[in-house]
Amino acid sequence: MELLESRIAEEGRVYPGNVLKVDSFLNHQVDISLMDRMGEEFYQRFKDQGITKIMTIESSGISIACSTARHFGVPVLFAKKSKSLNIGKDVFVSKVTSFTYQKEYEITVSKRYLGPSDKVLLVDDFLAIGHAMKGLIDICKQAEAKIAGIGICIEKGFQQGGEELRKMGYEVMSLAVIESMSEDGTITFR
Repeated sequence: MELLESRIAEEGRVYPGNVLKVDSFLNHQVDISLMDRMGEEFYQRFKDQGITKIMTIESSGISIACSTARHFGVPVLFAKKSKSLNIGKDVFVSKVTSFTYQKEYEITVSKRYLGPSDKVLLVDDFLAIGHAMKGLIDICKQAEAKIAGIGICIEKGFQQGGEELRKMGYEVMSLAVIESMSEDGTITFR
């Protein structure tokens, strides 16, 4: 998606350890117009798949999930990174390691909101190593929900996450794929 690539090139900042900061428009301060355009792109690709839910992990994926769900007219379901008293004990659980935070945590989804009748589009802001997506896939498998596809705003194509998910048989649509980036700020798109 040319618009997204342009914003990454203009505003993205590269940090040591292959970290790309795009917090001025994607995952801290959010450009709603851009989110809406990205949600529309995911809708155009997956609109004929019978999707019943858009699913992500809190918190950075929620904004793109909401924009996407608006186009589909379906609910957003997000996996929680920490257990709260109000979610209850009847949950699906998976372990996820965050690339950005270098931390392992359990994600949970209430069994009340996901089941065999669901066809899910998984979305997130970034795809690097793929642990977050694999955690969501695990939860969908536990729920016997079907996965229609995976929508990613920014994929780090030089890391293995996207390739592994595609080898697993999932349709992955990434709106911007970064081929390489260097600490001097140079970003090359695929």
